[in-house]
Amino acid sequence: MQSLKDQLIELEQHLLKPNVRSSREELDRLLTDDFMEIPSTGSSYFKVDALNRIPSETSPEFTQQNYELRVLSENVMQLIYKATIKCPNSTVIKHSMRNSVWKYNGSLWQMAFHQGTPCEPFTISP
Repeated sequence: MQSLKDQLIELEQHLLKPNVRSSREELDRLLTDDFMEIPSTGSSYFKVDALNRIPSETSPEFTQQNYELRVLSENVMQLIYKATIKCPNSTVIKHSMRNSVWKYNGSLWQMAFHQGTPCEPFTISP
């Protein structure tokens, strides 16, 4: 049986796939109605903003590593990890600490919150 940590990592990685990011329907399914994100710019946005912005973007290249799972309650989990992002047509790799809060709605885990905080460069695991 797949562990909860593995299941949430898989969902986190699923949300970064270009075909998922381009699907308004899949994003709508995986984000809670009260979803909020605070990106590295420090401004915040909500589900409607994500649904209007993300599908029209060209997907960056992501890496993720060093996952930790924190149990906040029976149906609320926090996934913390390191990530890199390389935007299309750029050679710059941005490093960040990321955290996502996932809520179980009775049938599906959905992302309720996400934040990326810039950090010092780190070695990317193979």
